[in-house]
Amino acid sequence: MTPVCAVAAIVFDPEGRVLLVERGKPPGEGLWSVPGGRLIGSETLAQGVAREVREETGLVVEVGPLSCVVERMGDDFHFVILDYLARVVGGTLAAGSDARAARFVDEAELERLPLTDGLVDVLTRARATYAAWSTSTSRRSPR
Repeated sequence: MTPVCAVAAIVFDPEGRVLLVERGKPPGEGLWSVPGGRLIGSETLAQGVAREVREETGLVVEVGPLSCVVERMGDDFHFVILDYLARVVGGTLAAGSDARAARFVDEAELERLPLTDGLVDVLTRARATYAAWSTSTSRRSPR
């Protein structure tokens, strides 16, 4: 099977909660993960991240640096997923597109939700990078 390039967003709110969506379609139907999906047409990686977040959560994000690359394979799929850090800059949180639900989740709730494989490790690695990126970009003056 030919690998498909996909993108996802890792978004933390000021309280340290992470934005998750409950998948409404296979693969991963019923599991919680970060918002993301396949690239469409000639969109850039950052455009794909922003579009997927907007479609699945109603939120508008500023896309930051690449956090990690994840490979997911099954009998009928092979995704190479580029996980980017992102920060909310607008919109209203509401599940949409192929997401059954969307919400910010704290670490205690993470332990109770059915999550996609490897998500906890991805989020653990992303937290330190997110804090450094968020701090450095918040010092910038508005354009």
